[in-house]
Amino acid sequence: MSAWRAAGLNYINYSNIAAKLLRQAVKSDIRADAMKRSDAHLKVTKWQDGKPIKESTF
Repeated sequence: MSAWRAAGLNYINYSNIAAKLLRQAVKSDIRADAMKRSDAHLKVTKWQDGKPIKESTF
């Protein structure tokens, strides 16, 4: 069994934690560029009867 699974994490949580730690570990001169990549945007559109009814951005 994987260590992350034994710790009670799913793969998405594990990979998010690993990516965050890696961004913090890079040299300070390129850290700002790495931190920009940590932002993610998700667009959600609810559909009803084949037509979009509401749009949200997270």
